[in-house]
Amino acid sequence: MKQITSIQNPFIKSLVLLQEKAKNRKQTGTFLIEGKREISLALKGGYEIETILFYPEICTEIEAKKISNTTELIEINKDVFQKLAYRDTTEGILAIAKTKSQQLSDLKLSDNPLILIAEATEKPGNIGALLRTADAANLDAVIIANPKSDLYNPNVVRSSVGCLFTNQIATGTTAEIIAFLKEKKINFYCATLQNSTSYHTQDYTTPTALVVGTEATGLTQEWRDAATQNIIIPMQGEIDSMNVSVAAAILIFEAKRQRGF
Repeated sequence: MKQITSIQNPFIKSLVLLQEKAKNRKQTGTFLIEGKREISLALKGGYEIETILFYPEICTEIEAKKISNTTELIEINKDVFQKLAYRDTTEGILAIAKTKSQQLSDLKLSDNPLILIAEATEKPGNIGALLRTADAANLDAVIIANPKSDLYNPNVVRSSVGCLFTNQIATGTTAEIIAFLKEKKINFYCATLQNSTSYHTQDYTTPTALVVGTEATGLTQEWRDAATQNIIIPMQGEIDSMNVSVAAAILIFEAKRQRGF
């Protein structure tokens, strides 16, 4: 079995760049996954794993083979593992995986889909939280409009606790997504302060997309003008907005309630 013990190894240097640079992830079509659960979820979600690296003091060769017995294994030492590991507490295992296509045309939707759309979400932690909520509600898909952050950013992988791999995800421009929704005859409800009615008064039992924007600027005019209905979560305190993942969760689980969970 191949062993790597130097952080100066060219292959290890290339993996560090894979962690740090979206450009490298895009050029190679690969990214790093850290942790047993995350790797297992990626495999279950149809991601192709190219290589597994393991630090035997934490994760044995037998454990690494159990996760994927058809993948190349590389044993690494403590220095290399600490150079590559993104989390403070981890499980001694990393994987190099191939990215997936995120085209709208790749989505496989049910006859009565429930979709979350997030426009221009920048913070990887917010994207991860949205993906966790989408997984909890077993949504048909999550669509990112005008993405500002690479979905394979290690902070997205980490904060989603593997839900990057359990959701169908697509990206596109706002115009492309609106056209897609109209073509599929999916009603879409936009969370915004302007010209809105309370979210709980709407019917989400038919094909539905719930659309959220950034906390700083909200949704663009294009969404507000095209919406089936603009909706608002009534606020009773001093501020007029909440964290985007919290707002999305409120809307999603109202739709789930109406659908009988």
